[in-house]
Amino acid sequence: MRIGLIVGPWFTVPPEKYGGTERVVDALARALSDAGHDVLLAASSDSTCPVPQLDGLGPSRPGELGETLSELEHIIKAYAGMGEVDIIHDHTLGGPLYGHRPPGVPVVTTIHGPLNEQSAVLYRAMASDTAVIAISHCQGSRVPDVPMSAVIHHGLDLSTVSVGSGSGGYACFVGRMCPDKGLMEAVGIAREAGIPLRIAAKMHAKDEQRFYQEVVKPALGPQEEFLGELADPEKYQLMGDAAVLINPIQWHEPFGLVMIEALATGTPVIATPMGAATEIIQHGKTGFLGDVHQLAGFVDAATKLSRAECRRAVEGYFSAGRMAAEHLELYARVIEQFKGKGVTGGPYVKENQRQAF
Repeated sequence: MRIGLIVGPWFTVPPEKYGGTERVVDALARALSDAGHDVLLAASSDSTCPVPQLDGLGPSRPGELGETLSELEHIIKAYAGMGEVDIIHDHTLGGPLYGHRPPGVPVVTTIHGPLNEQSAVLYRAMASDTAVIAISHCQGSRVPDVPMSAVIHHGLDLSTVSVGSGSGGYACFVGRMCPDKGLMEAVGIAREAGIPLRIAAKMHAKDEQRFYQEVVKPALGPQEEFLGELADPEKYQLMGDAAVLINPIQWHEPFGLVMIEALATGTPVIATPMGAATEIIQHGKTGFLGDVHQLAGFVDAATKLSRAECRRAVEGYFSAGRMAAEHLELYARVIEQFKGKGVTGGPYVKENQRQAF
């Protein structure tokens, strides 16, 4: 199968540090290629993902993150170079609405961000001629009338992640510097549990910097250490040495890649039961789920969970190979139905609704 993957212009694939979507696309591209398929990646020209890449798209533009013109220019060039593929998997927000697709090539798209009433307007429109993928059952249920072709959870390239010892004597928090990620709640949980907390967080945008300067920095004490934003090797080292990852998210996060990254290093996760956390964490086996006021009481028990079991949970379900296999099943179905019907939307609704465990 010849598969075109399109990702936005702002970060490299894989990302140097921040970039959840780009990290997932990198793992998917490698796994599809390893499975014997031809992959063409449309990403920033400084990307290092080891699959063939479309020329002429220019370097990454983190300073233009979210700018419409930046994304549209990239989308137009990307679709112009996709004429020889069998299917296009578009990971941008606006791309599936582009009206000048290569003729005869079906398109699928993944919802990487939150699904709410505003974004649902876009996805309802896309679904008439595009197969739409949710990344969790929680995300797909947020606006039930948006047609979904499949729910496919993220996966990791486990060759890049080693199991740690968990002997560092601290808990860790990894995320973005914003209230929704629950950083201040994590600080309170660690203090109540009597365990030091090491914090790695992306802090680029002005609102993230403001939150750090006005809320987080004044509150940090001697038991908390802010490490800034870490590249993957340092991040996995932090996670692997941690006794537990504290992830008290305060919103319905569509997935939460940080949780399977921690589990891959063998580190249990304690989290609030919001978003996709209930689809990732096996309560009492790979971590604990509970209200913010309960989580401190789970820290000691979490440190006694089997780190080997945490790793096996990722190997058994959250691998890049499983993620690629489920995508290939959908791609084949879309291509077949596209040939028969000339559309890629409606025929795929509500199929492949499987649970993680």
